Amino acid sequence: MAKQFSPACERNQAAILSYLQTYLSDARLVLEIGSGTGQHAVYFSQHLPHLEWQTSDRVENHPSIQAWIQDHGSSRVRAPLPLDVAQGNWPTQTVDAVFTANTCHIMSIDEVKLMFEGASRVLNAKGQMIIYGPFNYHGNFTSISNQEFDTNLKMQAPHRGIRDIEEIQKIAENHALLLSADLDMPANNRLLVFIKNSHT
Repeated sequence: MAKQFSPACERNQAAILSYLQTYLSDARLVLEIGSGTGQHAVYFSQHLPHLEWQTSDRVENHPSIQAWIQDHGSSRVRAPLPLDVAQGNWPTQTVDAVFTANTCHIMSIDEVKLMFEGASRVLNAKGQMIIYGPFNYHGNFTSISNQEFDTNLKMQAPHRGIRDIEEIQKIAENHALLLSADLDMPANNRLLVFIKNSHT
């Protein structure tokens, strides 16, 4: 079946939405990097009727995203763009915000850098980049479960792993994205909000 279901998306979407309702209150177009199953796009668009949600992911994930969009009939969720940060095929249209969930620990660190570079390029002046997922602080895990998760990630692929917030912040600053909020989320996750500094 094309339509995939992620229990993690189901669990975290309400908590993420509670912040997106504030941070995306003035946004009109959001680009989601790594839309995955498509669940987040459909759920968020239902509760954020003032904006359009542009999905994107690698082509192999498009059938599930399209199935979720079709099943829920949301005209505000755009069909997925083929976007692989390592390939550099970014959209030309500028956006008010970029959202991505649980991607930094799946990508290699070089791909994370490319994601920030591309996001900064497509963001409007003072646009926001919002990232959800687990992060370390000063090289330390915030929980035993995150440490176990990191071990499992590295077993799947050596380039994967939970990133240090300090490294992420430095990468972001290299692309004119300044950390404005670091929010505590359930299950030892964080929501990071970066604002583009249009003066750099």
